[in-house]
Amino acid sequence: MTEPVQPADPVSGSASEPGTAAPGREAAVARPAGSLGALDRAAVQRSTIKALVASQVLGGVGMASGIAVGALLAEQLSGSETLAGFGTTTQVLGGALIAIPVARLMAARGRRPGLVLGYALALLGAATVVTSAVAGSFPLMLVGMFLFGGGTTANGQARYAAADLALPQHRGRDLSIVVWSTTIGSVLGPNLVGPGQALAEAVGVPGLAGAFLFSLAGFVLALLVVGRLLRPDPLLTARVLERAEQEPAGREPAGREQADVGRAGSAQRHTTRSAAEHDGSMRRAYATIRSNALAFEAVLVIALGHLVMVSVMVMTPLHMAHGDAGLEVIGFVISVHILGMYAFSPVVGLAVDRWGSRRVAMLGGAVLAAAAFLASRSETGWSGLLLGALFLLGVGWSCTLVSGSTLLTNAVTTAERPGVQGLSDVLMGLAGAGGGAVAGVVVGGPGYAWLAGGSAVVGLVIIGIALAATVRHASGAHASA
Repeated sequence: MTEPVQPADPVSGSASEPGTAAPGREAAVARPAGSLGALDRAAVQRSTIKALVASQVLGGVGMASGIAVGALLAEQLSGSETLAGFGTTTQVLGGALIAIPVARLMAARGRRPGLVLGYALALLGAATVVTSAVAGSFPLMLVGMFLFGGGTTANGQARYAAADLALPQHRGRDLSIVVWSTTIGSVLGPNLVGPGQALAEAVGVPGLAGAFLFSLAGFVLALLVVGRLLRPDPLLTARVLERAEQEPAGREPAGREQADVGRAGSAQRHTTRSAAEHDGSMRRAYATIRSNALAFEAVLVIALGHLVMVSVMVMTPLHMAHGDAGLEVIGFVISVHILGMYAFSPVVGLAVDRWGSRRVAMLGGAVLAAAAFLASRSETGWSGLLLGALFLLGVGWSCTLVSGSTLLTNAVTTAERPGVQGLSDVLMGLAGAGGGAVAGVVVGGPGYAWLAGGSAVVGLVIIGIALAATVRHASGAHASA
């Protein structure tokens, strides 16, 4: 019979022998519940946020540099406008499916190993895309873009890492800070398209591949930051705290932990199971979401918001290029769009903490619908109307992502989080991949205006979902009063 795998310690992420304590500062996290007061939860959370912010900035450069030219490179290598959307679509699909092994790894070893895996695959993907451009191979580019999606997985899961140790009343704020930090890298990335062409010429690769050289640098640095600075591991530390809170009566946590225990009660709405029962598998995560109305609602809001954003965003560069807009102008519009996605996230997070996830989700649906409608009225090429529409498209996406992610984290236990959050990102990615694939076909047929108009309808659906849930919640509260 094989020996059972021991849980990873919060700092190193490696399995340890029974009865042994992790050295150094791990000991403050892994020590018995009676010493729980030695752990400064707030200090660990501050350290976690700083590491995640740094990795998001660097990972944002890596992702945005490549995404800005993905559709254009795909059109160049495939020689088909219809296939142009499949480059970005494959990247989104990769981000969705890579979330499956990342979730399993996080459930077993913590957040840090999962984030390292995501960035490592993205690094390999960027190198493969550059190789495909040199070889002139569209199929090889699709393989590279699939692996490139690991950066999406890592950046997405980082927001949940920020919520692991956050107090329930501050989860929206802490999660949104990490989402916001992507602004710097993501706005800078598309503006590296021009310099990327010059760099490409200098090293002897095709012009559009130059942006992916910046992606390589961004992912290498993000890997180093996560590997060195995300210590102790926030998920493993949260599990230690949760186990201490669930110990039999007779021992009261000390100081700050006593207050934290009281506040954490609102997050434990559903039956608590051990971490061993929630191994990060999609099957168990699916069962959890099916039986949890709050989690199901959160997943829908996140996935549909992403569907609208990706569908419109991925085809906007082609819509502009067909009107003779230059690469620098296209890069500027995409950077403004990304600014909308991330820059106001802290405001969105504070709104979630103050007014609730459902209200912010309704706002997000309304902004997405308005943005898509404005995009449908824009002319081919550059226009101020299209610039404004893409900015609002980013803001609406931010509202649905932060509100949905906060609601999902509040709806499940610490043990359930890796699997449920991983499945949410899988569905989010699949929605984006499906939207991107259909977007290419629609633009190649009826046109960009029809694509944006249909996306506006999906924004209205998001409003309906959040409104119906709000009414149902109010009715339940009234009946129980």
